[in-house]
Amino acid sequence: MEVDFLVIGSGLAGLTYVIKVAEKFPDKKVLVVAKGGQEDSNTHFAQGGVAIVQLESDSFEKHVQDTLTAGDGLCDEKIVRMVIREGPSCLSDLVNWGVDFDKDSKGQYDLGKEGGHSQNRVVHHKDITGEEISRALIERLDQLNNVKYLTEHFAIDLITEHHFEPRTISDSVTCYGAYILNEINDQIITVRSGITVLATGGIGQIYKQTTNPLIATGDGIAMAYRAKANIKDLEFVQFHPTALYDPKESPSFLISEAVRGAGAILRTIDGRAFMQDYDPRADLAPRDIVARAIDTELKNRGDNYVLLDCTFIDNDTFSTHFPNIKSRCLESGIDVHESPIPVSPAAHYVCGGISVDEYGQTSIRNLFACGECSRTGLHGGNRLASNSLLEAFVFGERAASQSSKLIEKVDLKITAPNWKSTGTVTSKEQILISHNRNELREIMQNYVGIVRSNERLERALKRLKLIYLETEGLYKKEKISVELCELRNMIAVAYLVVTLSQKRLENCGGYYNIDLK
Repeated sequence: MEVDFLVIGSGLAGLTYVIKVAEKFPDKKVLVVAKGGQEDSNTHFAQGGVAIVQLESDSFEKHVQDTLTAGDGLCDEKIVRMVIREGPSCLSDLVNWGVDFDKDSKGQYDLGKEGGHSQNRVVHHKDITGEEISRALIERLDQLNNVKYLTEHFAIDLITEHHFEPRTISDSVTCYGAYILNEINDQIITVRSGITVLATGGIGQIYKQTTNPLIATGDGIAMAYRAKANIKDLEFVQFHPTALYDPKESPSFLISEAVRGAGAILRTIDGRAFMQDYDPRADLAPRDIVARAIDTELKNRGDNYVLLDCTFIDNDTFSTHFPNIKSRCLESGIDVHESPIPVSPAAHYVCGGISVDEYGQTSIRNLFACGECSRTGLHGGNRLASNSLLEAFVFGERAASQSSKLIEKVDLKITAPNWKSTGTVTSKEQILISHNRNELREIMQNYVGIVRSNERLERALKRLKLIYLETEGLYKKEKISVELCELRNMIAVAYLVVTLSQKRLENCGGYYNIDLK
């Protein structure tokens, strides 16, 4: 298959890119590849909203300073200012595409406030903002005749010089497309593209407790790493402080930070409010501080969860703003107006990823990355709540703008080699794959979590190496499957998280090692 633009991933970043290039070039072919269904993206599960300056009492500068503070000195200030200033145009496009953001009785946007924000600036659609954004963008996509949308298709690897015979070894790498597995008939398609975009989301599934959907296995980051792209800041894994505590459920159900923005208070099981002991902003401190505080309380007390007390929030207010959370809690036998919600931290968002410039370009020619799989410099050591959807749109749009300048110069005449799968057999031992996946998640949860140590990191690395050797053995002899490829990607990403953690010599943002100052 030959296309002009190949987009791997179907969240806000990827679909923004698709809409922009498809509208600009109605005569060019655009292909979207999603390994699950249309709704299987991290965007779809986003609850909070999009942080965009709206009120006169707010300002770009206040939003910039809130972002820099949350990022703990590691943000790229130029990128921060650029993204925040482009927020209003983001809102305008999303509304034009049909996204229905909540408004108050005066017809103004009903702006929420979340941890780390000094002002109300989060536009949202109840507590299912991501679902509403996904709905609107998919409907817009359906109106574009030059876009082909393939669900149930899994990207195995990027096509670069490394796949050509004789194999080319060079410091300069170009992307020519990707090898795509049709999950329905097990055929592997060679997709040759002028521009390739990775918008594959996060890495949460490398942890046992995560809010991320099952698809979040770090595929884009792993593919880019194997292709020799620059990867940065993966040690900064953000743990959401308040996931509904249910040891039988995976992924964990997220209790939005906006609930604390509405006044909810964290308490120990015996009812003691504790966040004021850790930060003057108490329950509205940034996520890394709140997550570490909860982790400390749990370890000191030997408890499995803390309580999020919403009982004093007005019934109508809670029901209007958080109907999905209220409904899900009721399914677990919790009436939020009568009882506090048991919560515990869960892996939620990675602040690093594939290094890109201000246009989403990676270190590999003709390869872009946007959304959570990319490292733009916006988040630094810790993401400010609701900045991620803003970043996804801005970089999706910027990548599309830059791609529009490059596409006419790209040579599509190069013949990419087809995937070689001779000599492989279908596995009769799926337990080998599932066991290694479970073991990897246990290792990351126990050794590379909210609080780390040099010894824990070293133990994690030793165990990951064993899993790597076993999995590579399976990969060389068995027929390609999504499960095997996901495991391989998870190992690569877990390895990067551990090794980059070992190189981090000071505690900063979401990274905390007890052996460092």
